[in-house]
Parts: sequence; C-alpha cells; structure tokens
Amino acid sequence: MKNPDCDPLALTTSVNTLAVAIANRLNDADLDLVAAILNQLGDTLETIAAQRALCRKRGTD
Repeated sequence: MKNPDCDPLALTTSVNTLAVAIANRLNDADLDLVAAILNQLGDTLETIAAQRALCRKRGTD
C-alpha cells in the first residue's frame, strides 16, 4: 500500500472533495469571493516559498 502522504492521486482527490464540499455550502457571490481569496493565498505562499528557496541558495536563511 502506498504512503498517503506521497500519493498524488489521493491528494488531488482530497482537494477536489474539499472544493465540492465548500461549493455546495456557498452561493455564487460568496464562492467567487472565497475562490479569489484562496487564489491570493496560494500566490502569496508560492512567493514566500520562492523567496525562502532563494535565501537558502544564497546562504542567508
């Protein structure tokens, strides 16, 4: 049996299931807002991760 932490199919299934559960509880306007907020959160986390990687590469972490 695969380690669930390293199973990309399990991860994508979990994310999809969470998205459906959230969408079922929100009206269209609230869903648009939540989607925009989560996109911004993802972009910001990606920026932080990239900066950390750059700092580690430069030895300034």
